[in-house]
Formats: sequence, structure tokens, C-alpha cells
Amino acid sequence: MEAILPWIIGLLLGWFIIKKLLPVKGVQNITVQETQKRLKEKNVQWIDVRTPGEYRANHKKPFKNVPLSDLAKRSGELDRDQEIVLICQSGMRSMNAAKVLKKQGFDKITNVKGGMSAWG
Repeated sequence: MEAILPWIIGLLLGWFIIKKLLPVKGVQNITVQETQKRLKEKNVQWIDVRTPGEYRANHKKPFKNVPLSDLAKRSGELDRDQEIVLICQSGMRSMNAAKVLKKQGFDKITNVKGGMSAWG
């Protein structure tokens, strides 16, 4: 039994890591270039999930700052019937934000791959 325990722990750890890295089901991913072409769309909620300091230092209009740490409690400010486009610095926090919103029943979620780092 003691020889099996390290294997079980290793498998659980591997599963956890893979789950964190896999894209969220039902979340669309778009490039920065695709995002730039869509910025004038009015029926979209543009959300930047970086910290207020990061947002102040460099942000793009029409993105509104809702930090990832506040997203769960501020999700009531978002319209469930409109698409939400999420951005962060690299695309990792925005993917986590997509998971948060998905768990809260949002369906129309898009993540900007590469985030602000890819903006160029």
C-alpha cells in the first residue's frame, strides 16, 4: 500500500496541473489582432482583469477594469446576455476569469490570447 501512495499523489498532482492548463469549455479564444478589429462593437462587455495599477499604467479603450480578485463579487455588474471579452497581461488571469464567470452561469465568454503583452 505504501508503494502505491506516491503514484496516487503523482497522478492527482498531474491531473490538477493539466486541468489548470487546459482551455475552458465553451470559452472562445481570439488573437489581439482579432480583438483590435472588434473594438468598436457596442454589444460587447470589454473587461480587463489586471490589477488597478497595471490597468492605469497601460490599458486600451473600451476595456473596463474589473480585477480578477473582485470579479466573482462584481459579476452582478455584467450582462449575462452580452458577450464578455476578457484580457489581462498574458492571457492566464483572463482564462481564470473565464472559469469564474463560467461557474457563475455566463455563456458568452471570449479570452484574448497573449493579453496586453501581445498587443504590440
